[in-house]
Amino acid sequence: QVQLVESGGGLVQAGGSLELSCAASRSISSINAMGWYRQAPGKQRELVASITGGGITNYADSVKGRLTISRDNAKNTVYLRINSLKPEDTAVYYCNAKTGALYANTYWGQGTQVTVSS
Repeated sequence: QVQLVESGGGLVQAGGSLELSCAASRSISSINAMGWYRQAPGKQRELVASITGGGITNYADSVKGRLTISRDNAKNTVYLRINSLKPEDTAVYYCNAKTGALYANTYWGQGTQVTVSS
């Protein structure tokens, strides 16, 4: 098992930047699939960025170029930097980890709210 705790959200003006952190309760060096999702009011949760153990990243088309996901295995932490924030980025951002064969186990953090004012 792994517990995930997100932090770094807040209220920012459009055009600003934020860096979200996801601290894991144990070593993440063996967790190959970690990602960030977001859920805006009235919308489904969507994957915005993912990173493998080898550092391969993938981004949703809607955010490509503005988001950077990274991981620091020594600190058991995954980061998400969001640049050029837009009001439509307003959402609760969740950290996710998948473990086990065929990624059978999925873990979520409690989420961190990001609100972007225009």
